[in-house]
Amino acid sequence: MRVIGTAGHVDHGKSALVLALTGIDPDRLREEKERGLTIDLGFAWFTLPDGEPVGVIDVPGHRDFIENMLAGVGSIDATLFVVAADESVMPQTREHLAILDLLEIDTGIVAITKTDLAESEEWLELVVDDVAQTLAGTVLEDAPLVLTSARSGRGLDELLAVLERVLATPQRHPDRGRPRLPIDRVFSVSGFGTVVTGTLIDGTLETGQEIRIQPQGLKARIRGLQTHKEKIDRAVPGSRVAVNLSGVDTDQVARGDVVATGDWLEGTTLVDVRMRYLPDILWPDLGQFAQRPLRHNTRLKFYTGAAEVMGRVRLLGQQALLPEQVGWVQLELQEPIAMVRGDHYIVRLPSPPTTVGGGIVVDPHPGRKHRRFRSAVVDRLETLAEGSPADILLQTLERDGVTSVNDLLDVGGLEERAHGALADLLDEGRALILNDERLHDAELADPLDSGQALVVSRVWWSSLVERIVDALSSYHESFPLRQGMPREALRSRLHLDPRTFDAVAAQAEREGVVVDEGASVRLSAHAVELKPQQKEQVTELLSRFQQDPYAPPSVKEAVEMVGEDVYRVLISREDLVQVSPDVVFLPETYQTMVSRIRARIERGGSVTLAEVRDMFDSSRKYAQAILEHLDEKGVTKRVGDKRVLR
Repeated sequence: MRVIGTAGHVDHGKSALVLALTGIDPDRLREEKERGLTIDLGFAWFTLPDGEPVGVIDVPGHRDFIENMLAGVGSIDATLFVVAADESVMPQTREHLAILDLLEIDTGIVAITKTDLAESEEWLELVVDDVAQTLAGTVLEDAPLVLTSARSGRGLDELLAVLERVLATPQRHPDRGRPRLPIDRVFSVSGFGTVVTGTLIDGTLETGQEIRIQPQGLKARIRGLQTHKEKIDRAVPGSRVAVNLSGVDTDQVARGDVVATGDWLEGTTLVDVRMRYLPDILWPDLGQFAQRPLRHNTRLKFYTGAAEVMGRVRLLGQQALLPEQVGWVQLELQEPIAMVRGDHYIVRLPSPPTTVGGGIVVDPHPGRKHRRFRSAVVDRLETLAEGSPADILLQTLERDGVTSVNDLLDVGGLEERAHGALADLLDEGRALILNDERLHDAELADPLDSGQALVVSRVWWSSLVERIVDALSSYHESFPLRQGMPREALRSRLHLDPRTFDAVAAQAEREGVVVDEGASVRLSAHAVELKPQQKEQVTELLSRFQQDPYAPPSVKEAVEMVGEDVYRVLISREDLVQVSPDVVFLPETYQTMVSRIRARIERGGSVTLAEVRDMFDSSRKYAQAILEHLDEKGVTKRVGDKRVLR
């Protein structure tokens, strides 16, 4: 599931385009409908031609509601950037573009809307040129452009096709095993209680799970989950989710709070950031673009996720931050916010309300105020920005997939720090060892002592598990009567070498995802179930076996009566025992024949084929088949024309 967000100037047709694409009006408030103006976040959804579900966050374009826009745009996978053909680029077009640039949302589509209101095709060409010049040097510089009209339907099919292509890129929200859902809406439903919504940007949430709402640390439990108004048991990263909570009231939760699990996420009022100060800022009070330095102790509004709070700038290592500069800043926030390293943020002047910069959170918990002009402080922040040893190892794992402990610990520059960093990743669950069955017990006690042990990131593993489940689900759907997918076929589908596949299958079985049958692999929940007509055919077949147990129907006859797949089911669950390519017995018949043949040999020292034939009043075909089968099983061996026990 993917999530896209609109962006663009007020009254440029964002909501109308969403309505035309989805059939859902994202303007849900009475005031919005009365004024014809989006004020708060709106939500809709649709399905792409390839079957991919897509959630849509529609944001307000008016400068008075930029704060609401920022609450929704930070967690999207791609943007639908809208410019009206009758007005072209306007002030909030530029401000929204600057915000997307600061948040590094580099996947998007540009929709030129209201083409039915353009003066002429020549005018449209001028608008396209103007938009291209505006996008130059930004994250949307290479974004595809589509001419559309929500009223006439122009370009809507093309827009869907382009969206499908653009959203085929990897998702921005991998599963690192730490669920985090910034809350962008809180409300109550009669009979259910408190409901919060947001985009799940990491980990999974499940019904019945205990969660914490940060930064307050409130404990609650998930009563139910929905996505696009459909009930689900498990929410995955990147999806729009409505979470029904028990244990908290609506007045205890607010937009900007974060749903998480465990104690790993905490609020903070001090945060170290790398800030990019915008070069050209439209000052509404002046009505023009101007440049003003950002000075120490400036009060700014700080936005990250869906949170908004006032803060004060503490410049580090310099007196002022000039337009177009990037610098180190410690922000002193008035209220705590829950965030993690690597989160993007935006800062705005409170009056006149203007976006002035943004960047990346480098340290959400510095612990204390820094001395402004200590070189050690700046050196530390630069090191943090490059990444800790654990971060570097994790980036390597996420890039390379599966690798051996030895190869991972050889990452350049880490030296003796690598072992401890890998141990931390394993303890935190951000990486895991795929225990190889060929490792010795001593090595399994501490897999890091075995350089040959295979290690993967949690993101890679979660993605692989999804591929395994998809492959097996598809196979079970196509062949419901087969016990499982052939092992080699699954390995080939996953593009894994034999050793890696063995380790992956073992790990997936330990986690209860699959059952490894040896020659085949199946989902743990898969069970073969015969249809009523097939059950009747099986009953008839087994009846024929019971009528003449020592001269039963052949394999060919059995297959003709019930079909190849049902016959395989009977063999796999041991309703029949096949002893040769053409001979098959009931299991009780097979056991009786084996016991009587053994007893005959024990009494007389040997047995001939003719004697076995006469013992069961059968034919040479069946006697020969059972004796050759016992030879292969190592029960008997042939000596001349006789069989003796091994």
